[in-house]
Amino acid sequence: MRQIFCGKGRTMDLCRKLKNIVVIILCSSSTLMMCVTCTETDHQPNIVLIMADDLGIGDIGCYGNTTIRTPNIDRLAKEGVMLTHHIAAAPLCTPSRASFMTGRYPIRSGKWHLGVNCETRNDYCHHPLSHGFDYFYGTPFTNAKDCKPGKQSVIFPEFQAIVYLAAEVIFAGLLMLLVLKWTGYICVGWKCIVWFAVFYFLLLGSWHSVFGFLRHWNCLVMRDHHVVQQPSNPETLSTRMTKEALEFIERNQKRPFLLFMSFLHVHTPFFTTKTFVGKSNHGSYGDNVEEMDWHVGQIVNSINNLGLANKTLIYFASDHGGSRDSVGINGEIEGGWNGIYRGKKGHAGWEGGIRVPGIFRWPGHLPSGRKIDEPTSLMDIYPTIIDLAGASLPQDRVIDGRNLMQLLKGDLERSAHEFLFHYCGNALSAVRWHPKGSDAVWKAHLFTPRSEADSGYHMDIDGCHDEAVSHHNPPLLFDLLKDPSEANPLSPVTEPLFHEIHDQIRRGVEQHRETLTSVPLQFSWNNVLWKPWLQPCCGSFPFCGCSEDNIESSKSQEPGK
Repeated sequence: MRQIFCGKGRTMDLCRKLKNIVVIILCSSSTLMMCVTCTETDHQPNIVLIMADDLGIGDIGCYGNTTIRTPNIDRLAKEGVMLTHHIAAAPLCTPSRASFMTGRYPIRSGKWHLGVNCETRNDYCHHPLSHGFDYFYGTPFTNAKDCKPGKQSVIFPEFQAIVYLAAEVIFAGLLMLLVLKWTGYICVGWKCIVWFAVFYFLLLGSWHSVFGFLRHWNCLVMRDHHVVQQPSNPETLSTRMTKEALEFIERNQKRPFLLFMSFLHVHTPFFTTKTFVGKSNHGSYGDNVEEMDWHVGQIVNSINNLGLANKTLIYFASDHGGSRDSVGINGEIEGGWNGIYRGKKGHAGWEGGIRVPGIFRWPGHLPSGRKIDEPTSLMDIYPTIIDLAGASLPQDRVIDGRNLMQLLKGDLERSAHEFLFHYCGNALSAVRWHPKGSDAVWKAHLFTPRSEADSGYHMDIDGCHDEAVSHHNPPLLFDLLKDPSEANPLSPVTEPLFHEIHDQIRRGVEQHRETLTSVPLQFSWNNVLWKPWLQPCCGSFPFCGCSEDNIESSKSQEPGK
């Protein structure tokens, strides 16, 4: 089996073994493609994993949206199985994707950083090719606003503002010194003025060298180990990603393959081609959703046209809920819609940040038009793929995901999950309990965010503690079957089993915590600070720069044509 990873680059383990081949699939909130080889069997399907970035569950037609057009994703749901209680393991990008790739809660692995390097620029120990993949095309850096010219920086913006303001004050002081000296009002030596000027240029130069080149150095595209475009061209990147995926499918149509397509859509800033700009009823966000749906359609159509539909399992999901109230510099809403669910991306354990679309299509093997309202998780993809590949799960670690195939086929009616645990950073924020022998789904919040209308699009990892959250003792309890919007917390008066439910959830948490071992936090300062000696570069650092824009060679793949 060959696997290709097409998308953004946050590096995580996905799977351990496919037959005799070690397989680790990497992920991010950027864009990726993956590859691996495995012994072919008659029962081994092709596997296509498609993950959107920051897409709200209410942004898709089949999940209730009537104003954004998503015909291709809706067709997948019509021809396959739609999960309506599908949960991300975290409300933030990389921890959620880490769980998708490992089948484990992010707190078990801790590895949810970006990048490709370790100790030297050529180590690439976090690169997909170092973990069993045959091919990689994508970006090792997340899709940040810094990557789009004219957008406000999101990399330490407060610190940038302070440094820039300090430089402006020093420059104003320097000019005043020069004027006062020339007019004779004060007597200041030239040596003092020169040192003042040197300090100003050092401060301004330091700011510009670190933050002024963010787009040029970090917004890049790699093919395998080689940087092929620096800085990246946002106007053509998504189309080139799809083109790479289609070519991979065509090259490998005669043998089993795995393709992981991790979209830049619909994470801000929006890179939308002209064909889709202004076409939706929801501004630039809606345009971007509709363009993503077109790309999904291209991949599905390629599989159908090559006669691979009955041989290919397609899975579509989002890494977590939509941003909801993200607002651009022009005042336009840049966030998605999470339907009836409370909360958003980064909003601890509220449903709006963790309930995501989940669609499977495999004609001839899975029923069509079926909906499943049982608790499932992104973590379930890992063990499901391992089973389809004919391999065994690793025995040296706890795997939190469950194989979904019997549930998807209808052989089982209940989810294999009794408890699902929801983390905000390293802190357990909420617990979902689906009692054995009962249809009930209870959810207890240990803490919740203080802010319900944060104007930012994310919640900082440090925002999971202290003044950013409200702790609850006893935890807030909801009946998700009757109150999926989490609007009415239960009490001993409204729920006779209130104390018994809390006791069962407490025991589940205790058993879960007994299985945990401490891991290093990847969001430490040492891990997030830029290290020039590890900077990927085409050319000679710091004079990096190259361009690969072969989009013109495939006019038939242009959006809308």
